[in-house]
Amino acid sequence: MVNNWLDIIQNYLLPPTCILCGNPGQASRDICGPCAELLITNPYCCYRCGIPFEHAPTGPVLCGDCQRRMPDFDETHAPFKHQSAIRFLISGLKFRRQFKNARLLGLLMADYLKISAEMPDCLVPVPLHPRRYRERGFNQSIEIARTLSRELAIPIDLDCCIRSRNTPHQIDLPAKERRKNMKNAFTVNGPLRFDHIAIVDDVMTTGTTVSELARALKKAGAVRVDVWVCARA
Repeated sequence: MVNNWLDIIQNYLLPPTCILCGNPGQASRDICGPCAELLITNPYCCYRCGIPFEHAPTGPVLCGDCQRRMPDFDETHAPFKHQSAIRFLISGLKFRRQFKNARLLGLLMADYLKISAEMPDCLVPVPLHPRRYRERGFNQSIEIARTLSRELAIPIDLDCCIRSRNTPHQIDLPAKERRKNMKNAFTVNGPLRFDHIAIVDDVMTTGTTVSELARALKKAGAVRVDVWVCARA
Protein backbone atom coordinates (compact mmCIF):
# COMPACT_ATOMS: atom_id res chain seq x y z
CA MET A 1 0.00 0.00 0.00
CA VAL A 2 2.80 2.43 0.93
CA ASN A 3 4.71 1.60 -2.26
CA ASN A 4 1.56 2.19 -4.33
CA TRP A 5 1.09 5.66 -2.84
CA LEU A 6 4.75 6.47 -3.38
CA ASP A 7 4.43 5.47 -7.02
CA ILE A 8 1.30 7.62 -7.43
CA ILE A 9 3.00 10.65 -5.88
CA GLN A 10 6.15 10.15 -7.94
CA ASN A 11 4.17 9.84 -11.18
CA TYR A 12 2.27 13.02 -10.33
CA LEU A 13 5.34 15.08 -9.47
CA LEU A 14 7.68 13.47 -12.01
CA PRO A 15 5.57 11.99 -14.80
CA PRO A 16 7.38 9.24 -16.71
CA THR A 17 9.24 10.39 -19.81
CA CYS A 18 10.61 8.10 -22.50
CA ILE A 19 14.38 7.86 -22.12
CA LEU A 20 14.76 7.11 -25.81
CA CYS A 21 12.69 9.85 -27.46
CA GLY A 22 11.53 12.28 -24.76
CA ASN A 23 7.81 11.69 -25.28
CA PRO A 24 5.52 10.85 -22.33
CA GLY A 25 6.12 7.40 -20.92
CA GLN A 26 3.55 4.64 -20.84
CA ALA A 27 2.30 2.50 -17.93
CA SER A 28 4.31 4.51 -15.37
CA ARG A 29 7.55 3.73 -17.16
CA ASP A 30 10.23 5.82 -18.79
CA ILE A 31 9.51 4.42 -22.25
CA CYS A 32 6.69 5.16 -24.67
CA GLY A 33 4.65 2.58 -26.54
CA PRO A 34 6.25 3.11 -29.97
CA CYS A 35 9.80 2.87 -28.56
CA ALA A 36 8.90 -0.23 -26.55
CA GLU A 37 7.70 -1.92 -29.74
CA LEU A 38 11.09 -1.26 -31.36
CA LEU A 39 13.07 -3.15 -28.69
CA ILE A 40 14.71 -6.20 -30.25
CA THR A 41 13.55 -9.25 -28.34
CA ASN A 42 15.17 -12.68 -28.09
CA PRO A 43 12.29 -15.13 -28.55
CA TYR A 44 14.19 -18.05 -30.11
CA CYS A 45 17.27 -19.04 -28.19
CA CYS A 46 19.18 -21.84 -26.47
CA TYR A 47 17.40 -22.50 -23.21
CA ARG A 48 20.71 -23.08 -21.45
CA CYS A 49 22.79 -20.05 -22.49
CA GLY A 50 20.25 -17.78 -24.19
CA ILE A 51 22.18 -17.36 -27.45
CA PRO A 52 19.73 -16.36 -30.21
CA PHE A 53 18.67 -18.76 -32.95
CA GLU A 54 17.86 -17.52 -36.44
CA HIS A 55 14.70 -19.61 -36.63
CA ALA A 56 12.15 -20.92 -34.16
CA PRO A 57 13.22 -24.33 -32.80
CA THR A 58 10.84 -27.16 -31.99
CA GLY A 59 10.75 -27.27 -28.20
CA PRO A 60 13.67 -26.51 -25.85
CA VAL A 61 16.94 -26.81 -27.77
CA LEU A 62 20.60 -26.64 -26.81
CA CYS A 63 23.01 -24.73 -29.03
CA GLY A 64 26.15 -26.43 -30.35
CA ASP A 65 28.42 -24.76 -27.78
CA CYS A 66 26.30 -25.99 -24.86
CA GLN A 67 26.22 -29.50 -26.32
CA ARG A 68 30.02 -29.52 -26.53
CA ARG A 69 30.67 -27.83 -23.17
CA MET A 70 27.74 -27.57 -20.79
CA PRO A 71 27.87 -24.40 -18.64
CA ASP A 72 27.53 -24.64 -14.87
CA PHE A 73 24.24 -22.74 -14.77
CA ASP A 74 20.92 -24.44 -15.57
CA GLU A 75 18.90 -21.92 -17.59
CA THR A 76 19.28 -18.43 -19.01
CA HIS A 77 16.53 -15.87 -19.39
CA ALA A 78 17.60 -13.01 -21.67
CA PRO A 79 14.53 -11.17 -22.98
CA PHE A 80 16.41 -8.89 -25.39
CA LYS A 81 19.28 -8.95 -27.85
CA HIS A 82 22.19 -6.63 -27.06
CA GLN A 83 21.38 -4.30 -29.93
CA SER A 84 19.99 -0.87 -30.67
CA ALA A 85 17.97 0.73 -27.84
CA ILE A 86 18.69 -1.97 -25.24
CA ARG A 87 22.42 -1.55 -25.83
CA PHE A 88 21.97 2.22 -25.42
CA LEU A 89 20.12 1.76 -22.12
CA ILE A 90 22.71 -0.66 -20.73
CA SER A 91 25.71 1.46 -21.74
CA GLY A 92 24.04 4.59 -20.33
CA LEU A 93 23.67 2.86 -16.97
CA LYS A 94 27.09 1.25 -16.96
CA PHE A 95 29.25 4.08 -18.25
CA ARG A 96 27.22 7.27 -17.71
CA ARG A 97 25.51 6.55 -14.39
CA GLN A 98 22.01 6.80 -15.83
CA PHE A 99 20.37 5.05 -12.89
CA LYS A 100 16.85 5.55 -14.24
CA ASN A 101 17.87 3.10 -16.97
CA ALA A 102 18.32 0.40 -14.31
CA ARG A 103 14.74 0.82 -13.15
CA LEU A 104 13.40 0.61 -16.70
CA LEU A 105 15.54 -2.41 -17.56
CA GLY A 106 14.43 -4.13 -14.36
CA LEU A 107 10.76 -3.46 -15.12
CA LEU A 108 11.10 -4.77 -18.67
CA MET A 109 12.84 -7.88 -17.39
CA ALA A 110 10.20 -8.43 -14.71
CA ASP A 111 7.42 -8.37 -17.32
CA TYR A 112 9.18 -11.14 -19.22
CA LEU A 113 10.20 -13.21 -16.20
CA LYS A 114 6.72 -13.25 -14.69
CA ILE A 115 5.49 -15.41 -17.56
CA SER A 116 8.63 -17.30 -18.60
CA ALA A 117 10.74 -18.13 -15.55
CA GLU A 118 10.42 -20.29 -12.47
CA MET A 119 10.91 -17.96 -9.53
CA PRO A 120 14.09 -18.60 -7.50
CA ASP A 121 14.58 -18.33 -3.76
CA CYS A 122 16.91 -15.35 -4.07
CA LEU A 123 18.76 -13.08 -6.49
CA VAL A 124 22.56 -12.79 -6.57
CA PRO A 125 23.86 -9.88 -8.67
CA VAL A 126 27.25 -10.57 -10.25
CA PRO A 127 29.67 -8.95 -7.78
CA LEU A 128 32.41 -6.53 -8.73
CA HIS A 129 35.86 -6.72 -7.21
CA PRO A 130 36.17 -4.11 -4.41
CA ARG A 131 38.76 -2.18 -6.40
CA ARG A 132 36.51 -2.06 -9.48
CA TYR A 133 33.57 -1.08 -7.29
CA ARG A 134 35.51 1.83 -5.81
CA GLU A 135 36.51 3.01 -9.28
CA ARG A 136 32.96 2.84 -10.67
CA GLY A 137 31.11 3.76 -7.50
CA PHE A 138 28.23 1.35 -8.10
CA ASN A 139 27.37 -2.09 -9.45
CA GLN A 140 24.93 -1.98 -12.37
CA SER A 141 23.82 -5.57 -11.68
CA ILE A 142 22.76 -4.61 -8.15
CA GLU A 143 20.82 -1.60 -9.46
CA ILE A 144 18.86 -3.81 -11.86
CA ALA A 145 18.34 -6.50 -9.21
CA ARG A 146 16.76 -3.98 -6.81
CA THR A 147 13.87 -3.40 -9.22
CA LEU A 148 13.53 -7.12 -9.92
CA SER A 149 13.44 -7.84 -6.19
CA ARG A 150 10.67 -5.30 -5.61
CA GLU A 151 8.58 -6.29 -8.64
CA LEU A 152 8.88 -10.07 -8.12
CA ALA A 153 9.06 -10.14 -4.29
CA ILE A 154 12.35 -12.07 -4.28
CA PRO A 155 15.10 -11.24 -1.77
CA ILE A 156 18.58 -10.14 -2.86
CA ASP A 157 21.64 -11.70 -1.25
CA LEU A 158 24.58 -9.27 -1.49
CA ASP A 159 26.70 -10.99 1.15
CA CYS A 160 26.93 -14.62 0.06
CA CYS A 161 29.54 -14.07 -2.63
CA ILE A 162 32.52 -11.82 -3.34
CA ARG A 163 34.73 -11.34 -6.36
CA SER A 164 38.03 -12.34 -4.83
CA ARG A 165 40.17 -11.81 -7.95
CA ASN A 166 40.31 -8.52 -9.83
CA THR A 167 40.20 -10.10 -13.28
CA PRO A 168 41.15 -8.13 -16.40
CA HIS A 169 38.44 -7.10 -18.83
CA GLN A 170 37.37 -9.98 -21.06
CA ILE A 171 36.17 -8.14 -24.13
CA ASP A 172 39.18 -8.97 -26.34
CA LEU A 173 39.89 -12.48 -24.99
CA PRO A 174 39.00 -15.71 -26.86
CA ALA A 175 36.74 -18.22 -25.10
CA LYS A 176 39.57 -20.39 -23.75
CA GLU A 177 41.38 -17.38 -22.29
CA ARG A 178 38.15 -16.07 -20.79
CA ARG A 179 37.67 -19.33 -18.88
CA LYS A 180 41.25 -19.21 -17.65
CA ASN A 181 40.86 -15.55 -16.71
CA MET A 182 37.72 -16.22 -14.62
CA LYS A 183 38.85 -19.43 -12.91
CA ASN A 184 38.34 -19.18 -9.13
CA ALA A 185 37.36 -15.51 -9.45
CA PHE A 186 34.51 -15.84 -6.92
CA THR A 187 34.43 -16.87 -3.28
CA VAL A 188 31.13 -17.95 -1.72
CA ASN A 189 30.52 -17.59 1.99
CA GLY A 190 28.75 -20.92 2.40
CA PRO A 191 26.86 -22.89 3.24
CA LEU A 192 24.10 -21.15 1.30
CA ARG A 193 20.62 -20.60 2.71
CA PHE A 194 18.89 -21.02 -0.64
CA ASP A 195 18.56 -23.96 -3.05
CA HIS A 196 17.46 -22.10 -6.19
CA ILE A 197 19.37 -18.94 -7.10
CA ALA A 198 19.12 -16.56 -10.05
CA ILE A 199 22.29 -14.68 -10.99
CA VAL A 200 21.47 -11.17 -12.23
CA ASP A 201 23.59 -9.26 -14.75
CA ASP A 202 23.16 -6.65 -17.46
CA VAL A 203 24.42 -8.50 -20.52
CA MET A 204 25.84 -11.93 -21.34
CA THR A 205 28.51 -12.26 -24.01
CA THR A 206 30.03 -15.74 -23.75
CA GLY A 207 28.62 -16.74 -20.34
CA THR A 208 32.08 -17.39 -18.88
CA THR A 209 31.63 -15.07 -15.90
CA VAL A 210 28.18 -16.32 -14.86
CA SER A 211 29.22 -19.94 -15.42
CA GLU A 212 32.14 -19.53 -13.02
CA LEU A 213 29.89 -17.83 -10.48
CA ALA A 214 27.30 -20.62 -10.86
CA ARG A 215 30.03 -23.21 -10.33
CA ALA A 216 31.07 -21.52 -7.08
CA LEU A 217 27.47 -21.26 -5.88
CA LYS A 218 26.77 -24.93 -6.58
CA LYS A 219 29.99 -25.94 -4.87
CA ALA A 220 28.70 -24.08 -1.80
CA GLY A 221 25.39 -25.96 -1.84
CA ALA A 222 23.06 -24.39 -4.41
CA VAL A 223 20.94 -27.01 -6.20
CA ARG A 224 19.87 -24.91 -9.19
CA VAL A 225 21.36 -21.71 -10.57
CA ASP A 226 19.68 -19.75 -13.37
CA VAL A 227 20.94 -16.63 -15.11
CA TRP A 228 18.77 -13.53 -15.60
CA VAL A 229 20.27 -10.92 -17.91
CA CYS A 230 18.74 -7.97 -19.72
CA ALA A 231 20.32 -8.88 -23.03
CA ARG A 232 22.29 -11.55 -24.85
CA ALA A 233 25.09 -10.60 -27.19
